Amino acid sequence: MRSRVSITSATDPDKLARIFETGHFDAVIHLAGLKSVSESTREPEKYHDNNVSGTLKLTAAMRAAGVKRIIFSSSAMVYGVHGAPPFREDSPIAPPNPYGITKHTVETELTRLASSDPEWSAILLRYFNPTGAHESGTIGEDPNGVPNNLMPAIAQVAVGKLDELKIFGNDYPTTDGTGIRDYIHVMDLAEGHVAALKVFAETAGRALPINLGMGKGYTVFEVVRAFERAANIRIPYRVVERRSGDVAILLADPSRAHQILNWRARHTLDEMCRDTWRWQRSNPSGYSKA
Repeated sequence: MRSRVSITSATDPDKLARIFETGHFDAVIHLAGLKSVSESTREPEKYHDNNVSGTLKLTAAMRAAGVKRIIFSSSAMVYGVHGAPPFREDSPIAPPNPYGITKHTVETELTRLASSDPEWSAILLRYFNPTGAHESGTIGEDPNGVPNNLMPAIAQVAVGKLDELKIFGNDYPTTDGTGIRDYIHVMDLAEGHVAALKVFAETAGRALPINLGMGKGYTVFEVVRAFERAANIRIPYRVVERRSGDVAILLADPSRAHQILNWRARHTLDEMCRDTWRWQRSNPSGYSKA
């Protein structure tokens, strides 16, 4: 049985219990959480309460309902600044900000849970940088306020909601001074979750981290140029100071996903830009009708 749960419901034990009473569930895909790196540095307690405490409430409700399979939406931010990219699942863990710390803390709790009860199985999907939209242009990213992520910020500049793109730092040790990220189309990300649902039998009693990324990185300027090609629009920008908690390079080694999930990212950066622009152009105000 499938059910969609809001972040508010995911942190309310009574609401969670009622959801699990509605029917039989084989597994939980846990996507609910706060995700802004910059906000987490300003409000770390808020991130711990929501992301960590909320997950513990969820697993308690799962245990009570006899549901012991979970796919957790983790993050490449657990790797932080130590080790050399591309990052493997056994690379050093050193999250550089409270957001990344909450993701690693939840991974640790799920690992403890699985090791204490062989009926539990957890798959920890470490997302790199999801972006893009459904190719129909009807489903896309609609952030509240000013976007924290690069692609929706570019799209809002392109559609006229923002005057310019802020580029946070151009003095990183990269080819053009801007940060490098491993971008992954949201449709590839969705396929990764479907693939993970099929391998629970092989992960009983374990919490298995798996990177979801392309294994290829792009600088901020490279993403801007790709979007300009897709939209045939010039994107005005201004370089500002680095954001606290950002790192120079986040790049995946997706080998484990290939081996265990039989999964590979298929969409290119140009396709991510094309689909993002189709969504934003068709929905200039996002999901709002105003």
